[in-house]
Amino acid sequence: MSAAGQVRLVARREITTRVRDKGFIISSLVIVLLVVGVMIFQLVAGGRGSTTTIGVVGGNPSVQTALQQAGEASGTAVTVRDLPDEAAARQALTDGDVDGAVLDPTGDSPQLLVESSGGVEDIVRSAVGALSVGAQLAAQGVDLQPAPNVSVTELDPSEDNGPAVVVALVGVVVLYGLLILFGQFVAQGVVEEKSSRVVELLLSTMKPWQLLAGKILGLGVLGLAQMVLIAVVGVTGALALDVVSVPGQLIGTVLVVIGWFLVGYAFYASVFAAAASLVSRQEDLGSVLTPTTLLLVVGFFISIQAGQDPGSTLATVTSFVPGLTPLVMPVRMAAGDVPLWQVLLAVAIMAVAIAVVVRIGGRVYAGALLRTGGKTKLREALRAERA
Repeated sequence: MSAAGQVRLVARREITTRVRDKGFIISSLVIVLLVVGVMIFQLVAGGRGSTTTIGVVGGNPSVQTALQQAGEASGTAVTVRDLPDEAAARQALTDGDVDGAVLDPTGDSPQLLVESSGGVEDIVRSAVGALSVGAQLAAQGVDLQPAPNVSVTELDPSEDNGPAVVVALVGVVVLYGLLILFGQFVAQGVVEEKSSRVVELLLSTMKPWQLLAGKILGLGVLGLAQMVLIAVVGVTGALALDVVSVPGQLIGTVLVVIGWFLVGYAFYASVFAAAASLVSRQEDLGSVLTPTTLLLVVGFFISIQAGQDPGSTLATVTSFVPGLTPLVMPVRMAAGDVPLWQVLLAVAIMAVAIAVVVRIGGRVYAGALLRTGGKTKLREALRAERA
């Protein structure tokens, strides 16, 4: 059988073995349920009545009533503040005292000032439309005219990437869990074969790198399928429950997370396999996997911080550190603050890191795989491979 055929054979064996494993099935269901639970919580939390404060320049008592009625129609409690002029309105927005300010709401050219467009715009449009209709009905002998269009001036026209960042953070949580899960699968498989001495039979028909490549490829295909399944469930649920209002932004963020999962898996699976080959018992597995697991934990917590401040020095620097990149960069990309050259540089650094890890990890794997007498030191494994 050719080398490619040997790799495919091992990959097929890994897939069929894990698909029948109850632990894998249960973990997959738990992750899917967690994603659905997060969306339902987001829907319930978002469904609770919200509040907003709107400033009014040049209005009258009917304006306050119209704004409050429009807010009630959208499930928002509106508080109205009278402001003397446009300068005061802009200052109130800057200070955060109001969420929006309406200039001349009953005139021919009403204007809305906001820091960034959102729910306030819909409330004001509805209120101004109602005021216009009411005024025209009150004027006898005047035909009804279309409500005046509210021109919106954004003081901060930057795009609202909040929903995309939330999606990326949820994706990173899933990505973190799957990297640990499938890394553990690779490591456990290596130790099981060593302890049962099945590896000796396998290596009589194939080379160590073929066995390693087959394991990583098979579990990688399984991990990708699980990631896609979770993504489909998540995207479908988010759109059906109207948790996210921008489908393109949602799907783009999910695809970015899936792409970084593949990069992260290639890196961590090689490290987990090489580390696991140094021991012969499941009881000793934790001691050799702890450093890599800690790296994943650090990357996870930094990604949470990056969601709050994607432009921070910590988030920027760690998004180029191999091992941390797959967890931090998706969040920064979702925030929209990452130049293309930084993304390409991060991918290039990870590609080099993966090549180095696969090269060194393959040598460790080949040198330690047949050494079953307890824990093997890294130097001994490298020396045995060269011999």
